[in-house]
Amino acid sequence: MSDDQHNIPVRKIGIGTRSITGRVPSLGKYESTLERDLMEILRFDPDIERFTPQPLTIEYYDQNGKLRSYTPDGLIHFKSTPSLYITPVLYEVKYRADFRKDWKTLLPKFRAAKTYCLNHGWRFQVFTEREIRTPYLNNVKFLWPYLEQTPSSEKKIQMLQILSDLDEADPDLLLCALCNDPMNRARLIPALWHLIGIGAIGCDLNIPLTMRSRIWAKESY
Repeated sequence: MSDDQHNIPVRKIGIGTRSITGRVPSLGKYESTLERDLMEILRFDPDIERFTPQPLTIEYYDQNGKLRSYTPDGLIHFKSTPSLYITPVLYEVKYRADFRKDWKTLLPKFRAAKTYCLNHGWRFQVFTEREIRTPYLNNVKFLWPYLEQTPSSEKKIQMLQILSDLDEADPDLLLCALCNDPMNRARLIPALWHLIGIGAIGCDLNIPLTMRSRIWAKESY
């Protein structure tokens, strides 16, 4: 199956009650800003192998014995290595208010999805704004524009070598170690954010990224 086929949803993405439709490059369409934000996180994550929006429809019987169907929002497959396997995640995106309002309708769907995942070696997860709209998302949105601003090899090597010599630092300290002139330090900032964005420089992105954040070299030269 081609990558394009992997990204084809089983049902047409339309307009919902909270709908703000659009498209995230390389991942496809979304139906809400919350779903868009999750897709931005997935697009940024280097461990994601592929993502399929609305990948399948699950049939189940409700409490009255009537046949129903449910289409989850997405399926995430992760990159694997001989020593590491990450279980694929079938998921639903829901605002917490919607979950509280519609829980009687949603719970049978989610139980059916959990059973389906158990039978296929996957896991099912519901993502709400609590899991999605975090400092990590803010950092992703901040770093994304810098991913295409690739520094020269010389600049990359210099930054990583000095950061490695420092063992760990913060962006402000690293820039001061690289250059005395404030204007030239400012010109190095896009390269620093690029290296953090691609993972060459380590940083805890689960907390707000600032000029005082702890950073360290993950690549050595």
